[in-house]
Amino acid sequence: MASKAVYSHRDPMLKKRDDFEDLLEERRNSSDLRYALRCYTPALYKGLTPCKASELKNMVLQSDHLHYVINQVSKESGMTADEVQAEASVILEEMAHRLQLSTVRFFAFTLSKIFKTLFRSICVNEDGIQRLQQAIQEHPVVLLPSHRSYMDFLLMSYILYTYDLALPVIAAGMDFMGMKFVGEMLRMSGAFFIRRSFGGDKLYWAVFSEYVKTMLKNGFAPVEFFLEGTRSRTSKSLTPKLGLLNIVMDPFLKGEVFDVSLVPVSISYERVLEEALYAREMLGVPKPKESTSGLFKARKILSEDYGSIHVYFGQPVSVRSLAEGRVDRCQFNLVPRHIPRRPGEEISSFVNDSAYRLVRAQEENMVLKPWVLLASLLLQNQAAGEKQGMLLEELTERVLWLRDLSRQYGAFLHWPDHIPPSAVVSSSLSLHHGLVRICEGRVQLALEQEGQAGAEEPRSAITPEEALLSQAVTILSCASYRNQGLHVFLRPALLASAVHTASSNKKHEVYNSFSFLRNMFSNEFILCPGAAVQDFEEACFLLVKSGALQINQQEILVTERGHRTLTFLSSMLDPFLQGYQVVCRFLCEESAEGLTEKQFVPAVQKFIIKHLLTGRLRYAEVLSSDLQKNALAALLRLGAVRKLKGGEKPGMLKVNEVMVNSLEDTLGGKLPTQKPLAARL
Repeated sequence: MASKAVYSHRDPMLKKRDDFEDLLEERRNSSDLRYALRCYTPALYKGLTPCKASELKNMVLQSDHLHYVINQVSKESGMTADEVQAEASVILEEMAHRLQLSTVRFFAFTLSKIFKTLFRSICVNEDGIQRLQQAIQEHPVVLLPSHRSYMDFLLMSYILYTYDLALPVIAAGMDFMGMKFVGEMLRMSGAFFIRRSFGGDKLYWAVFSEYVKTMLKNGFAPVEFFLEGTRSRTSKSLTPKLGLLNIVMDPFLKGEVFDVSLVPVSISYERVLEEALYAREMLGVPKPKESTSGLFKARKILSEDYGSIHVYFGQPVSVRSLAEGRVDRCQFNLVPRHIPRRPGEEISSFVNDSAYRLVRAQEENMVLKPWVLLASLLLQNQAAGEKQGMLLEELTERVLWLRDLSRQYGAFLHWPDHIPPSAVVSSSLSLHHGLVRICEGRVQLALEQEGQAGAEEPRSAITPEEALLSQAVTILSCASYRNQGLHVFLRPALLASAVHTASSNKKHEVYNSFSFLRNMFSNEFILCPGAAVQDFEEACFLLVKSGALQINQQEILVTERGHRTLTFLSSMLDPFLQGYQVVCRFLCEESAEGLTEKQFVPAVQKFIIKHLLTGRLRYAEVLSSDLQKNALAALLRLGAVRKLKGGEKPGMLKVNEVMVNSLEDTLGGKLPTQKPLAARL
């Protein structure tokens, strides 16, 4: 057994997590060809034999549900039932996987070579693999990995092949299908392709849902999809999308299967391949189209070191257990199973709550590396205007303090305790050499133009705006690593900010402030609906446990030693607070009336650049389009902004200035300032 996970043994309240084994250790010591060509005999659901792709398609096309929808569409469109049936066949042909073992073996061989070049280790919890193996034989299984990189679904199939588990069929976006050669290779290794949005296409939805349910009900293979719907460019968990989760729960709710096992999988990258690409996307540089040529141009990444990956297969979650006492399944007996019906409020609420619970399970098993803590400290130091950076010894002292705090808060921290702290810090800084500079014993973020876009030009040729955007790439890249650990600190950070903004130290005042911030940020972070009191109590417990607060029946008091903790925690949320405040300011100052949602991001970014250059804003992070969209979504949800329907400009934003101004004031009054950028360059 190689790389073992480290947990804090000091706190018995922390739940024990499984140990890890490094998958690549064996690959480095034996033949990749033998590995790819080995005997592969995975155990299947209740001893089924795998089904051919053509048989699966026939089962879908002959289903009662699809026939019912075909007849409906035929009546509504005036087409004959045969014409609609032919259209359904075309949709299915475009969508369906064609899993072939020969292609899987080719990928196993190729990925072994690539993974050994890119990564130091790929660590997997073997106990989780054993639980999954058991689950696959007992019930239909749905794999729900976190999604931070294109590498995720290749990695999942590679791991399952290595452990002789049934390969999953994977929901992939249609854009991958456009990649010549690679698109077909993915299809033959288990990918099925779906459109990013269906609109009101009844036939497409029927074919898609029936295809997924047929695979699931018959247990031919585990179904795999990303609950977040798309890759997170920020390394924060995204609000879950419910469409596919509704589909995979449906066979249980209708009594077609006894149970369905949902397996959350947490994939943690020490260094993300797409870090700079994501940062540029959030600054408005369009995402490159998926193409095979783009894939080969990306070969230069093979010369880089991307550290380790940790993949944690969580406890299988029984849909039957989730539904117990929540869902009355008798309602499904009133209508024939094949007749499609919209889920009622009870089902929608159940699926939504389950989705949040599953994403929280992914978060809790994310492995944090020392760099996550270092990036948090370096970002706060940079935002405080510390131009010279931090002494290496001081950074080491601070990160040890933060290591102990994060362990107290239950973080799944992978810190090698057998190595001196100074060596751990140096190793982390070295791995992320593109984001940090060490000069004369001081560490700072690499914000100068050296080695970045535009470095070939003379310094005078770089405009202040270009310099700012170049710095923002580094800052947003670092922020994405800090964000990996946000879920650990989020609830205490909301409480720390509430303590600072509440009108008094009375417990109910602090709770009101906490509740406001929690509601405001519920598009930004994974905060389970209806759990405000629970989150407040958890935050109070953690801050009392770490000695930062004293709480009695009426009051919340900050202890002498608590100021350091509360300052760190509230500083973690400050970029988000400032981002939401500046969006409010923009909507009121810049006559945003008449803007559509699509025009909003470029306009607000222009406004933010102007204020960053004059020093009215502290955090370059507020340039993130992700943060701006989340802020707008929150204002739309709260009714402070409305989207007009119909008229000349459908989708136009209508701003309630009084309400937006009030929200800006409640978020913290005046925005903190610092020297203009020109004075800092």
